[in-house]
Amino acid sequence: MNRTISVSPFSDQKPGTSGLRKKVPVFQKTGYTEAFIQSIFDSLDGFEGKSLVIGGDGRFYNREVIQTAIRMAAANGFGRVLVGQGGILSTPAASHLIRKTKAFGGLILSASHNPGGPTEDFGIKYNISNGGPAPEKITEEIHARSQVIDRYMIADFDDVDLDLIGTFEAGGMAIEVVDPVSDYADLMETLFDFDAIRTMVAGGFKVAFDAMHAVTGPYASEILVRRIGVDPALVFNATPLEDFGGHHPDPNLVHAKALYDLMMGPDAPDFGAASDGDGDRNLIIGKGVFVTPSDSLAMLAANAHLAPGYKDGLKGIARSMPTSGAADRVAAKLGVEMHETPTGWKFFGNLLDAGRCTICGEESAGTGSDHVREKDGLWAVLLWLNILAARRQSVKQIVEDHWAEYGRTYYSRHDYEAIETDKANELMAALEETLDTMAGRQTGSMVVERADSFTYHDPVDGSVSRNQGIRIFFEGGSRLVFRLSGTGTSGATLRVYMERYEPDSARHDQETQAALAPLIEAAENLAGIAGRTGRTAPTVIT
Repeated sequence: MNRTISVSPFSDQKPGTSGLRKKVPVFQKTGYTEAFIQSIFDSLDGFEGKSLVIGGDGRFYNREVIQTAIRMAAANGFGRVLVGQGGILSTPAASHLIRKTKAFGGLILSASHNPGGPTEDFGIKYNISNGGPAPEKITEEIHARSQVIDRYMIADFDDVDLDLIGTFEAGGMAIEVVDPVSDYADLMETLFDFDAIRTMVAGGFKVAFDAMHAVTGPYASEILVRRIGVDPALVFNATPLEDFGGHHPDPNLVHAKALYDLMMGPDAPDFGAASDGDGDRNLIIGKGVFVTPSDSLAMLAANAHLAPGYKDGLKGIARSMPTSGAADRVAAKLGVEMHETPTGWKFFGNLLDAGRCTICGEESAGTGSDHVREKDGLWAVLLWLNILAARRQSVKQIVEDHWAEYGRTYYSRHDYEAIETDKANELMAALEETLDTMAGRQTGSMVVERADSFTYHDPVDGSVSRNQGIRIFFEGGSRLVFRLSGTGTSGATLRVYMERYEPDSARHDQETQAALAPLIEAAENLAGIAGRTGRTAPTVIT
């Protein structure tokens, strides 16, 4: 039996760059989760009898929301739901499943790299039929609907056994609980030379992987251990936990410090990697060398032809605006298109669907290709392993060879987290007011060449996205970017991105923060971060 239940609108259900993210107690408010899911369904047309994929990263409250979403899908007229066993489905695996089964769309329950637990973060994101995040047009419709929602529809039937693989029927809808790993693992075997990687590993090449007690644990166990032969003792934190073991499942040098320390130690493995809460981000570390996400994108693009799935070359490369220009130089040498987009994977979707790019990435540790429509942590790890097997060099050698050929881009991101939202907005507004007069201004040893607020004109559908971050370019090729993040759940996060291009290989051995010192000083001088926020140092430096 289907029920229609009255509900009042909630004023805070505006999706960000990755869906709606709030603390668990917010989603637990009576009717809150149901109102948002109904707002999604009410914003869509033509799904009667179609398939919906549902999965999540295993965080606290994941199973409860999946049961609610299944019942609401039945009441709203979907014909089939596919759900990952145990409620588990990495974000890239969900994208692949949507595409493979030609589903109408999918609900991904995750707050990505944010912490999990009874008082921590949860999120709901809708992905469209191409497997990618809903474009702004749809998320704006969802938000508009959430402001006037007055009812939701839900079916009455018992909870589905999410741990039992098989097909069930309830509420007039088919419910398929599927292996969350196998389809994705099979896809990876079509892209990469697993034989070559297996041979390298069997020859003594040691791979360490930190799943951070998040969703990629089962994927790493199947792909890295069972299919490739990686030592299971070097696959850390492989059991997904609702609270990620009490840690942030964020693969950066702060939250994956144990892996970093291992890779910088005297008995380091040859290759180290990690992935985040929902499996779409990556961390790449060689023996004694950390590879920045911006550099990793450029190096993967330059070497992708070594993997079977990319042997015919690239159609183009795309990067988010805050990501460094390292990949631009690869695109120029390859003679392919280079696209600079706003932050948010949905902006890559149009380019990928139109065949305008093959590989894309963001500085926030997300890299991917046209095999799905999401960033993909394990994909990046496997492409690195394929390149290492083909080139028979260390990570450090590959990095240094790349810098020698293309120059080095010193790059860092300083995050100021949980700033009072009003103060963060005032800082950005004050910066924007000075853009027209900033050219020629000197700060320390640096002179501003030009400054703007980034506006993106989509070359595929003609849409325009404004106010995507403030860019300040300096004479000599350095750049500062200021933007507010849309992935947090408390206050605002100010992100300051700094990059400096150095073509001289004799200057490629500087410590990053030291190399960027003039830019760090310029950021404070131009934005007045300390004075406006009270923060004298960033919360996190990556």
